[in-house]
Amino acid sequence: MNSSTYKALKVGLALSGGAVRGVAHIGVLKALEEESIPVDMIAGTSAGAFVGACYAKERDVALLQETALGIDLKKLARLVDLNLISLGKGFVHGQKVKSILLSCIGDVDFEDLKIPFAVVAADAESMEEIVINKGSVVEAVRASVSMPVLFTPVKWGDRFLIDGGVVNPLPVNIVRNMGAEIVIAVNVLAIAQPKKREKLPKERDKMRLAPSIESVHVSGVNKKINNLVRENKGNTMVFDELSRVAENKIYTGRGRIDRRTPNIFDVLTQVIHAMEYEKMRLAIKAADIVISPDVSDIGTFGFQNREEAITRGYKAAREILPQLQRMLRCSNDAGRKLAQNYQRAM
Repeated sequence: MNSSTYKALKVGLALSGGAVRGVAHIGVLKALEEESIPVDMIAGTSAGAFVGACYAKERDVALLQETALGIDLKKLARLVDLNLISLGKGFVHGQKVKSILLSCIGDVDFEDLKIPFAVVAADAESMEEIVINKGSVVEAVRASVSMPVLFTPVKWGDRFLIDGGVVNPLPVNIVRNMGAEIVIAVNVLAIAQPKKREKLPKERDKMRLAPSIESVHVSGVNKKINNLVRENKGNTMVFDELSRVAENKIYTGRGRIDRRTPNIFDVLTQVIHAMEYEKMRLAIKAADIVISPDVSDIGTFGFQNREEAITRGYKAAREILPQLQRMLRCSNDAGRKLAQNYQRAM
């Protein structure tokens, strides 16, 4: 064993759920990548499962950021396959969600990923934590993002799986079990009340993409989405008409509802996040480094704020980097001493 080739400690990343707020994970990954902080393994729940899968596949945060900011979300919304026939199973069936995930992640298995990765889901009947690290990545992520009530549970063997956040919103223990010696936990769950905030400083300019630039990957994803829209033209026309009628009915005339009234999905996710709070608090205590971007005023489905979420994730990670770098330096110094002592003893 040579003192110049001591063993560095393995770094693991635990990514929480948080719906659209999960886009902030991309900003965190960007900051870590800029400073060459190693990411040896990742575990993700819900939105963290999606971001973690995309990053584990290519280990390319620039590509991930381009995808998050470049896909056509208006067309994505039209692909939501409302489960009107068997509404008691969930508002959204989820087959189109799977198609969208395939467009973004690709048809890959866990062993094809460049970074070891695990997804957390929950058994809908027993509420048992289910850790998935084999087989189809898209199927695993589809299960992990299946928010109760909103999505129909996903059949997985003999089980039916739902959003992993209900049992493990921040999978610190999972990434530790994968072999991580230093665990960085990224918490984007937020149950605070919306608040006014000042514009962030010029980090925003670093994050912004030129509108005219579209990578081959993003172009390919949007092409697949366009194909899906064309294939489901009848359904999307119904969706558009229902949206138009509902808007006229709800927001005009007698008995109209204030547009600022929270929608049921925002309320549902806030209730779920509130119930997850205690589990989150315990997970945070078990992590070595915790990064908590301030995304409390970004709505659960505030897709228009995805660039803002990325920027805040980036800013929060930059603020914690000195602490993380000190920890890594200390572990490296300890590794060197161990190697030197071993060499003297030989």
